[in-house]
Amino acid sequence: MKTSAFTHPAVTWPSCRTAGLALLASLAASSALAAPDFHADIAPLLRDYCLGCHNEQDKEGDLSVETFADLMRGGESGPSIVPGKAAESFLVRTVTKEEKPTMPPKKEPQPSASEVALLQAWVNAGAPGPAKDKDVSLRSTLIVPAVPVAAKALQKQPVSATAVSPDGQLLAVARYGVVQIMDAASQKILRELADHPGKVNAVHFSANGQQLLSASGVAGLRGTAVLWEVASGKKLREFGTGSRDIFYDAEFSPDGSQIATAGYDRDVSLWETATGKLLHRIAVHNGAVFDLAFSPDGRVLASASADQTIKLWSTRSGERLDTLNQPQGEQYSVLFTPDGQHILAAGGDNRIRLWRLLSVEKPQLNPLLAARFAHEGEIVRLAITADGRHLISSSADLTLKSWTLPALENSGLIDQQPDIAAAIALSADGKTLVAGRMDGSLVSLPIPVTATVAVGAAAASGSSNTPATAAESSAPLAAHTESEPNDRPQQAEKVVLPARIKGLIGQPADADCFAFQAKAGQQWVFEIEAERVKSQLDSRIEILHSDGRPVEQVVLQAVRDSWFTFRGKDSNVSSDFRVHNWEEMDLNDYLYANGEVVKFWLYPRGPDSGFNVYPGTGNRHSYFGTTAQSHPLGEPCYIVKAMPPGSAPIANGLPSFTLYYENDDDSKRALGKDSKLIFTAPQDGEFIVRVRDVTQRGGADFPYTLTIRPRAEDFQIKIGGMNPVISPGSGKELSLVAERMDEFEGEITLAVSGLPPGFSLSAPLVIEKEQHEVYASLFAAADAAAPTAEQVAAIQFTATATVAGKKVSKALGGLGTLKLGPPAKVKLEIIADGSIGQPRQTPGQPLELILHPGETISAVVKATRNGFDGQVPLGKEDSGRNLPFGVYVDNIGLSGLLILEKEIQRKFFITAGPRWLPGTTRPFHLRTSVDGTQVSAPVLLHIRPKPAVAER
Repeated sequence: MKTSAFTHPAVTWPSCRTAGLALLASLAASSALAAPDFHADIAPLLRDYCLGCHNEQDKEGDLSVETFADLMRGGESGPSIVPGKAAESFLVRTVTKEEKPTMPPKKEPQPSASEVALLQAWVNAGAPGPAKDKDVSLRSTLIVPAVPVAAKALQKQPVSATAVSPDGQLLAVARYGVVQIMDAASQKILRELADHPGKVNAVHFSANGQQLLSASGVAGLRGTAVLWEVASGKKLREFGTGSRDIFYDAEFSPDGSQIATAGYDRDVSLWETATGKLLHRIAVHNGAVFDLAFSPDGRVLASASADQTIKLWSTRSGERLDTLNQPQGEQYSVLFTPDGQHILAAGGDNRIRLWRLLSVEKPQLNPLLAARFAHEGEIVRLAITADGRHLISSSADLTLKSWTLPALENSGLIDQQPDIAAAIALSADGKTLVAGRMDGSLVSLPIPVTATVAVGAAAASGSSNTPATAAESSAPLAAHTESEPNDRPQQAEKVVLPARIKGLIGQPADADCFAFQAKAGQQWVFEIEAERVKSQLDSRIEILHSDGRPVEQVVLQAVRDSWFTFRGKDSNVSSDFRVHNWEEMDLNDYLYANGEVVKFWLYPRGPDSGFNVYPGTGNRHSYFGTTAQSHPLGEPCYIVKAMPPGSAPIANGLPSFTLYYENDDDSKRALGKDSKLIFTAPQDGEFIVRVRDVTQRGGADFPYTLTIRPRAEDFQIKIGGMNPVISPGSGKELSLVAERMDEFEGEITLAVSGLPPGFSLSAPLVIEKEQHEVYASLFAAADAAAPTAEQVAAIQFTATATVAGKKVSKALGGLGTLKLGPPAKVKLEIIADGSIGQPRQTPGQPLELILHPGETISAVVKATRNGFDGQVPLGKEDSGRNLPFGVYVDNIGLSGLLILEKEIQRKFFITAGPRWLPGTTRPFHLRTSVDGTQVSAPVLLHIRPKPAVAER
């Protein structure tokens, strides 16, 4: 027993302990006097010294004293009270230190001698209980005095909640102990609903606007939700029986048949509106529940908690459907989009998160689609417009912001507030925001709806598909030789583009400047040749305005902060980028670290792996002309959004970075230390290119050639796996690798013709946008005949793409030779595992699998062994050959995908990233290194965007 943690400065503890110690002792000893009253005399003692550890939630020793019935029931030591026999009652003996464990514990406040005597007197008198309400909690029997508040003082009370009626005519404003019903236009008070025991934390109008629901209670005692008739201000019904602390929210279901409540006691309760009957009480959260939301169809209830989770519940059964555990701070606000497709939540970690709702009928993972670092302080409230297009967030940083949906892009900063807007509500037309502040003020504000513009890598870095003019493309390079002095922009030598300039960094700290004319939107490639011809120059090039100012290329706004959590990174590695909070990051996100920008290419495969960055293998690429750097463990890094030059990002508590047109080493790592930069002229005029040595060295052995030419997108394809030898009934893998020139990032389609009878190649084959490679399974039927030389010579590959707006086709040639080999020691086959929802396999046809974004499916790989009993490795992060970008073989472990010795099959899992996968059909296969590599016949994987949640 210890002092109850549930105390409140606004409560009065009723008691008959008004006499002196002697009188109380006499009272305890005299059987002639009336027995002490349970609620008036004994309940306060139990609340003070016992209830904190012995209640329905914390039953130490399996003993609860919360109700009279609980007290008399006793605990694991048996009955706690023997009526009429205080000396034999376990509870009395522990209090008088005659029985162990003694109570309350030594470190807790102890009852006085008079209080002990009062308890003994009550027991000796037969321990009489209340005439009724023996199951009523001691928490609910406190007397809470009403504290009158003057009208003027009331208007200065903080606004804790607000709501606009469905017709937009009325406004409900909650303050301590009262809800004011106002005319929405004039904010004139029409009536007050004053019968609340404490702070009113939530108010909501019913769908027809005729009723109002409020959430209140007494801290540490009980929660109370009240249903009111709006027109008359009449109290219709109360909800909250069995609650143990103040309610933070009470919500109508969409059809009004149910009411949900939750609060500090961590319970979520569902009630029948018409009768007040308790339907479900759910006690799974580990912290206070601050907010609730029904899905538009009423089938799912979401709860936001101090335990840093959002939980989803079935309103029919009370079953938990999912726990959204990505947040890193208390969650204060949760809501559904009006179409029922998404869930939004925010709280103490300053972020807004967006999930796709999938778990409607059964428990299911709901993928996180977006997370935005939105404010410099905790986010206290969210509100969404009726059309679902805009979200409003209110923060402790005294700002209100609007966001587009579902993109979750910032569309404006609403005026800086004089105090925290703890309560926000939107007008029916979605154009006006009503904000109630902690200083008691109430204001209406317009909602900005213009989204900020983000740009991709290509556009921001001068790499869009704007072609050069025909004259520029065909014009020869004008030869030019640098002459000194040209160190400063004012001394820049004028050159006519396109040009090839021979120069020399002739002494330490030398710089060469060249002036040129460009028109707005023109794209020019600046490329240094130095290291490649054994020059000592480690070049750096910069583009300047005519007055010497650097030309701004892009503004990067940080939208998520992080740091490196495992090992440092040298300037080459492209794998295992382990960063904090990676679960909220996605492929194609830009990561900024100490001046370098990379882009995520492959998801982590578990706790012992990290992201791979572009291009996925080999030396990593950097973006916006930045140069690869080494990064130590713990170095800060940021997910950034690219914005046009000159942008002024709305403050979100994270930094922004301005990058200029400059380059040290070629960002794609093809030119070694030589520099390459693509420049898009921001306007007509004169510009300057400056060349210098990174280390500020110079001398006779520091020559260079600077080529300035129009950007000319192009590609080349190299075929890997030439001259294959294929076992009957098995296959070999071919790779088709694209070299992309001048930032060409378009899709490339590959086709083959002339394959001999009995041979097949997986199709369609597409190198996706920005990707560099595609894998094909060249398979020989079990009865295939050896091809003739003429048949092999007829095999031809073709690549087709749209380059600078024009269709380009390139003949790639054939395979060299093609032969049949001996029977394979291991043959691989991918078969269905009977998963629900997957098509059945048609005999003689490839297996077809269906995968939606954000989902995981399974299949089985089967090995037919032919004299080989060892392990059959199927790859690690590279298992699952030719899967679409954003899809990967999941749960592979440290050993990768593996069929163990003498075993013949292994179940495996395929996961699709949750956010942006387009619909496509893709053949994929598995490959093993056994027997000189063998591959399975291809399987067709259909990526189908998740269908809209069915109309309900």
